[in-house]
Formats: sequence, structure tokens, C-alpha cells
Amino acid sequence: MSFIHYVQKEINCKIVYYGPGLGGKTTNLQYVYNTTPGHMKGRMISLATETERTLFFDFMPLEMGEIKGFKVRLHLYTVPGQVFYNASRKLILRGVDGVIFVADSQEERFDANIEAIYNLKENLAEENYDIMELPYVLQLNKRDLPSAMERDVLAKELNIKGEKVFDAIACQGVGVTETLKEASKQVLMYLRKTQLERGV
Repeated sequence: MSFIHYVQKEINCKIVYYGPGLGGKTTNLQYVYNTTPGHMKGRMISLATETERTLFFDFMPLEMGEIKGFKVRLHLYTVPGQVFYNASRKLILRGVDGVIFVADSQEERFDANIEAIYNLKENLAEENYDIMELPYVLQLNKRDLPSAMERDVLAKELNIKGEKVFDAIACQGVGVTETLKEASKQVLMYLRKTQLERGV
């Protein structure tokens, strides 16, 4: 759930990039970080393990404006891709306001995508989140690769609740901003509908 900082007049929201290992979560986050002006973002933090790392940073997107005089600050996180680090995944999901699922379009990674979606559902349920209510966006990454599955087939197989689907080539920045904008918009709408209706 978002955190409201009354002194700084800020609403802090948490968006988590979820998905299989090496699917493009980190590449998404690095692109957003590198294209965000320095005065709008905090420092990128990397928590590294032997084979995986979790990245996060915060920034204040100007186009999101204000809610009742409060500015919106986004905190973006990635989760480790390997199931071995499931405890870390659960910890990172705690307090989440929205999820971006980054799927690997390669046919040989289809089962890994399915496994990651089931894992996401389980971990959200353990934290008492209903994925059907939570802001959620699906990104189909690596669309430029020869082994990429047919777009419509992959989108249909991975779609959970009729969520918006974005094609991406994250290493080139294609589809990265569009995906984040949609997730941010959903989070903002969700906030207005729930927490902020009860008064900031």
C-alpha cells in the first residue's frame, strides 16, 4: 500500500517488475533510470547475490501531476528471476501498489513465464493481495528475436485478467516507457478510488 509523507506532501507508490530470470526486468529498470533527468530521481541501489541482483530507485514523474496537493513519487523494484530467491521476491512484493510482468517472448522460455506467473499469484496471495484487483500490466519483451513466439498466441496464454499488453525490446528502449506509463496510470486511478477517497 502506498505511503503518504505529510510533511513533504508526497504519495510514495511501489511498482515491482516481476518475471522469469533474464527476461528483461533489469534492462527495463536501467532504461528508465538512464532516461530520467537527474533532478527527478534518487540513486539506483543494487542488492547483489552470487547469481542475481535486485535493483531499485525512486523518481518523481512530472507528467503524473498531483493528487489533492500531494506529489507522486514512484519507487521501482525488480525481483530476482530465479525461484531459489523466492523469499526475496516475497519481501520485495510487500507493500506493492502495482506489478509489471516482463515476459520473455522466446519459445524456449514459455514454461519459465508460466512458472513465474503462478509464483507471482502465490506470493501476492500470501501477502493478502488479489491480483484481479491490483494494477497489473503485461510486457512481452524480446520481440525482435527470431525465436519469439507469435504475439497474439503468447499474449493470450499469459493474460490473466484482460490486462493491457505491451510489446517491447527493452535493450533498445522500445515499449519500456509505454509499459511504465500504463502501470503508473493504473496505480494512480487505484489510489484515487481507494485510499485517497478516505481522505489524505
